[in-house]
Amino acid sequence: MYAIAEVSGKQFKVEPGVDLKVPKQSGKVGDKLIFDKVLYLKNDKDNVVGTPFVKDVTVEAKITSHGRDKKIIVFKMKRRKRYRRKHGHRQEFSIITINKIDSKKKTKAAAKTSAKASEKKTTTKKATATKKVTATKKTTAKATAKKEKD
Repeated sequence: MYAIAEVSGKQFKVEPGVDLKVPKQSGKVGDKLIFDKVLYLKNDKDNVVGTPFVKDVTVEAKITSHGRDKKIIVFKMKRRKRYRRKHGHRQEFSIITINKIDSKKKTKAAAKTSAKASEKKTTTKKATATKKVTATKKTTAKATAKKEKD
């Protein structure tokens, strides 16, 4: 089982027991995080694609550590203009461990049975509607026949 979840505006493939390096999360080491923006869920039996998110699915994680990446140099230059800027920064990150993917969504089998039940309801509604239409056609035909006789 795995899912694709949105964490701080970025998408990550998450599986239970996996460590992820994500943008810095607020909280201390050992705090529990819950992500509810799940875009895709691959279960044992079915695949669920969200529009844009899958309902009733959450990802639980725990903050393992915080850190900073190596320094990145940003150098800007416009030739023949004497313009040069050198700037650098270190991006902060958090390492999280995925505990579990919690799915309260009903399975496809349950969805199929509910679809069959609703299909039966619509067919009975259609049958009663056609009976009413034919009955009205017969009464109007009799009325027009009587008018023609007169």
